[in-house]
Amino acid sequence: MAQIRGARWAEKDLVAAMIAEALQPAPIAGWLVPDEEQRGRVLADVAAIWVEHAMFYGDVYICTDLTAGMVCFHRYRPIPPPANYTDRLATAAGPHAERFRALDDIMDSRQPTTAHYHLAYLAVRPAYQRNGRGRALMTHLCSRLDLIELPSWTVTLPAGERLLTRAGFQADHAIARPADGVAVQPMMRPGQRGETATDALRPASRRNLQV
Repeated sequence: MAQIRGARWAEKDLVAAMIAEALQPAPIAGWLVPDEEQRGRVLADVAAIWVEHAMFYGDVYICTDLTAGMVCFHRYRPIPPPANYTDRLATAAGPHAERFRALDDIMDSRQPTTAHYHLAYLAVRPAYQRNGRGRALMTHLCSRLDLIELPSWTVTLPAGERLLTRAGFQADHAIARPADGVAVQPMMRPGQRGETATDALRPASRRNLQV
């Protein structure tokens, strides 16, 4: 299993490409960018905006082989949007920008206003899913959060709910459906006391979660 470390500035575009590759098979990717020929490029260009922003206002963790990673924000206090976000989104997404803005609006309307750690992306390249990389990243995240008992918030696709539930996340607001066949679930993990989510994620004797 690859080790986990912080991403370097020079790797930001590689991280964005990995996120785009992981997201492409999901129905939400087809809704955001219906054009199959443009989909991968647009998803990567939009993700790059947020990866870069997290390097200033959060954390970007990757498996050393760049097969998986997560992008997080320190929302201990209000942080600004990415510089020139409206213009950069228009350039990155072109005619698809309106759908990305609609997704932004959904998340903004449900995001907590209290201090929290925002898990923006957790992505694993399709060829490496269900081999423990997602679980390893989540364990890494939870071990840090357990030390400071800081709550964490995210919006996940249906495929990610089981992993997040194992880590102590609970549904926060009703599921949102921006289009037919497309669903996102806001989830919140309170600051942990007692048994840590790191313990909860360890495989039990009769069950083994892999992503």
